[in-house]
Amino acid sequence: MRGIFFDEDDARAAALVLVRGGFSAEVLRERLAGEDDDEDHPWAVVTDAPEIQLEMLVETYDGWLDHDDDDPAASEPPTKAGFALPLPDAPKRIKRPE
Repeated sequence: MRGIFFDEDDARAAALVLVRGGFSAEVLRERLAGEDDDEDHPWAVVTDAPEIQLEMLVETYDGWLDHDDDDPAASEPPTKAGFALPLPDAPKRIKRPE
């Protein structure tokens, strides 16, 4: 899980709070798509702390919470009553071939 902060000092302060609490925390530069200026990139704090603790720090320092995309439940196909939904093999043809 990551907390995103606009200011480097805020990110480092949040990471220090997490480390003092016994969690691992790493401060990284977050590269956003479309940002040309390296000085405008926000800072990310990557941690193993509970979500509620990171959320409180993010609210304190006016940042936002970013969930990891490695969530296995998010990558599973949708199901209905425990069965995978059927997916088409090809596009649906509207006109008949001549």
